[in-house]
Amino acid sequence: MKTGFTFLLLCFSIVVFAQPTVREQFEKIKTQQDAQKFIDANAPLKPTLLHLTLGKDSTLIDKRLLKQKKGDIFSVGYVTYLVLDGTESVNYRAQYIFLDGGSLSVAEIDSLKKVITQKIAAGESVDKLSDQYTMDGNTTKGDTGWFFGEEMMPKEFQEAVKNHKKDDVFFVDVPQNDWHYIVKKTYDDEVKKEITVLRANGR
Repeated sequence: MKTGFTFLLLCFSIVVFAQPTVREQFEKIKTQQDAQKFIDANAPLKPTLLHLTLGKDSTLIDKRLLKQKKGDIFSVGYVTYLVLDGTESVNYRAQYIFLDGGSLSVAEIDSLKKVITQKIAAGESVDKLSDQYTMDGNTTKGDTGWFFGEEMMPKEFQEAVKNHKKDDVFFVDVPQNDWHYIVKKTYDDEVKKEITVLRANGR
């Protein structure tokens, strides 16, 4: 009788230890279809898909999840999370005054840069100064609108805006085109991020 009980206990232990952990199962999940199969097959673990948006979902765990990247798996307490998918983008916005090196000499450009930045420092608005000095005919008071990518602004312009803080005033030169900009960054970067997360009880 004792031998039989020992045998049954051994069989039960083998079954228990052969059961993959939630993390091990998550490591095999690559798509939302895989995730749905896991959800359908593991109801006792209460699995679910979460769709989170930066700035909209603000609980502590949501904020932590939104810092993760696609494929990350981690546990908090006795709950495990897998970041299935995610999209992230960033847009920039500034005002500028454009000076055309094809029409002005280097000395004239340097002189205008000095005059214009002094006026900005004295409190004159870029709106007014753009209307007065810009040479590209823009009618937006120098406002770029939200932008990202070379089809909207030169890469040198975008990199410079990216590397400055809101309200900074700086110069951007595009040597290959002889373009020169006096720029004021007018907004903090607009970061958008959305992720899809598989959540289940267990580790």
